[in-house]
Amino acid sequence: MIPKPLPSEYNDYYHKYIQPIPDQTDVLELLLKQRQEVTQLFGRVTESEANFAYEPGKWSIKELLGHMNDTERIMAYRALCIARGELTTLPGFDENAYVANSGFSQRTLAGLLKEHQVIREATVALFDTLAEDALSRVGSANGSPVSVRALAFIIAGHERHHLQILKERYLVKL
Repeated sequence: MIPKPLPSEYNDYYHKYIQPIPDQTDVLELLLKQRQEVTQLFGRVTESEANFAYEPGKWSIKELLGHMNDTERIMAYRALCIARGELTTLPGFDENAYVANSGFSQRTLAGLLKEHQVIREATVALFDTLAEDALSRVGSANGSPVSVRALAFIIAGHERHHLQILKERYLVKL
């Protein structure tokens, strides 16, 4: 089981994602359960509803899922780099620019869901193979320290955050 990171292992910005996860949570088990929840929740959306945004200027359902996919890839990449001893500060990213340049709206929701499943499988496989010393290794991303284990919890918490938004702001309006 991957221990929950200490607040000193990540930027305060990520507290909103990590703090709500109970201390004794098996984060890899949570990541696997979330895979099912994503399939169930996004599976309630038809292809014709998938470009719906709950208000002007907000992402569509497809863009929300695409953002979740992009963010997980980036956080897993950061975890790999830091676990392997990377000393270079890893770059940040502008989530809005990524979505604007993604073409998610032209893709199918089914395709984005399949991509999510593959990304999640790879993420779990990565964290499952890391030794304790690699999981506790701290590197730098976007100018702030972050541990490998914090990145596992950030991935889970970020997804939890966006699934709650999907339920509260999107699905209720469909």
